[in-house]
This record gives sequence, structure tokens and C-alpha cells, in this order.
Amino acid sequence: MKVYFLGTGTSQGIPVIGSQHPVSKSLDCKDKRLRVSAWIHWENYSFVIDCGPDFRQQMLASECTQIDAILYTHEHADHTAGLDDIRPFNFHQGAIPIYAHERVIGNLKKRFDYVFETENRYPGAPSVMPMVVQNNVPFAIGNKMVIPIDVYHGDLQVFGFRIDDFAYLTDVKTIAAAEVEKLKGVKTLVVSALREEAHHSHFNLSEALDFIALINPQKTYLTHISHTFGFHEEIQQKLPEHVYVAYDNLEIHI
Repeated sequence: MKVYFLGTGTSQGIPVIGSQHPVSKSLDCKDKRLRVSAWIHWENYSFVIDCGPDFRQQMLASECTQIDAILYTHEHADHTAGLDDIRPFNFHQGAIPIYAHERVIGNLKKRFDYVFETENRYPGAPSVMPMVVQNNVPFAIGNKMVIPIDVYHGDLQVFGFRIDDFAYLTDVKTIAAAEVEKLKGVKTLVVSALREEAHHSHFNLSEALDFIALINPQKTYLTHISHTFGFHEEIQQKLPEHVYVAYDNLEIHI
């Protein structure tokens, strides 16, 4: 299985519009971060976690030509605003399944009502097949099972996903002990770490490191990075062994 980091930035992306912050001015490609998303593929199967406003650019950069489904973590715009750009895949694949909490599907129906229209449907509109994800109910994608992981982004419920010995968790602030148990034995973990300073709805670095120690994976990749965290290379120097700062277009093999 391969995991391709389509985006590793926060809701604003890096560089931030109009920002004079040194990280926004950095010439290092690892400091240029699109909105957070990942492409997971193995054999002939291909799946995307989240579909944000940079989706079109991410698909072109990654040279992804097939999407069998989209897995949504939650409804915030930086994770969902690219839904219209699935149309090229629809034209040669047909409708694409989208897996999400019932609340998230309801939110998408309000914001992208034309996608879900059944009468007088516009011929070129995106086409999806909503699939409700429930906590404690694993579901199949391709020939693998996905275990949903229930976490909280402030007061908002968010789904992380475990596939085999890999887990992907973003926009995390708290997680219950029962959900931590679902992550035991994970060898490769992706988890958000916004910055060093505390935040009301995201792990900061120390919280993320405490969580990593609890799970004890072989390797961890930090994502959802803010420009205020610092330069990529400087962050990496602060991290313990086997913890890495992910960056856009990084591909890892599980």
C-alpha cells in the first residue's frame, strides 16, 4: 500500500494569502503546503481521504487518474470544498462512492445541492453515491477493511481511519480510551500537529508527541502543519527518532 500526501497544510494553506511571515516567504518546496488530504492506493484500488479546495491541483501534481471512493473526515471546507472537481473522474468512471458520517453527508447536500439533485439534474454535475460511516462499524474499500476512529476536533466529531497497520488522523484534539484501543498495533501513523503553542481544537506538538507515545507506532508522520510551526527543516530537528514532518507530494510505502 502507498500513501501519497496530497496536502499537509492548515485551512489557509502555506503560503498564507497576504502573509509576510518568513515561512510563507520560504523558497523550500517542503514549506509550501496545500490543504490537508491523502491518496491511498494499492493493487488496482485508489482512494482519497478528504477533497479540499486544492483537489484539482493535487490530482494534477500526483498524476492520480482513478478514484474508487472518497473518505471524509469531517465537513469543514478545507476537507470538502473540492467536491465539484471530481467531475473528470465521473466522466470516465461514473458515480463515486463517498464515505462519511451522516452529519457530513447532510452538510454536503446543503452546500452542493446540485450534486445530489435527482430531478432536473444538470448533465455535467458531479455524481456521488453517499455511504454512511458509523463508529464501531468497519466497512470495506477494495479488498481491505477500514476501521473508523472517532475523535474530536474541539466539540466537533471527526473520523480517522485505520487500514491494516496504517492509521490516518487529522484535526484531532481529544480521543477516548476506547478509540485509542482501536489503534494498538498500528505501525505507521499519520496525525495532525498544528504548531507548538496550544490550540483550542487541534493537537499542538507536545500533545501529538504524547499521543504518539501512547500508540507507539514504528513511524509517525505529522500533518496539518501551520506556518507558525516554523520551517520544515527546523521542525524536523526538534522531533524524536521515527517521527517525521510530512510534506506535500511525499509518498510512503506501507
